[in-house]
Amino acid sequence: MPENVSRKLSEHIQENSIQGEKRIFTICYLTARYLIRGLGAKLNVNVSPHDLSRYSATYASRNGVPLEVVSKVILRHQDLKTTQIYLGKVTDSEAIRWMDILHEK
Repeated sequence: MPENVSRKLSEHIQENSIQGEKRIFTICYLTARYLIRGLGAKLNVNVSPHDLSRYSATYASRNGVPLEVVSKVILRHQDLKTTQIYLGKVTDSEAIRWMDILHEK
């Protein structure tokens, strides 16, 4: 999460005295799904909250964030195996790119 977004979120939590398991925003999954699908339709893109979650996790993972952090923090999975299935396979070109990075090319 970008630092400025994190800061604004912290301010929102403090200003509204949000504690424990209380929701930060009073929006349910179905409403979020409706809003995201509607915005996607305006852009001619088929997208869901699940797609955004998967994209964020994949982006983080492929940019060096440890799998354990992606699993526990971003996706909030209990089991690392779930995250490994969720992220899918690495493409050949991506594997080559990481080999170059590891071997400092």
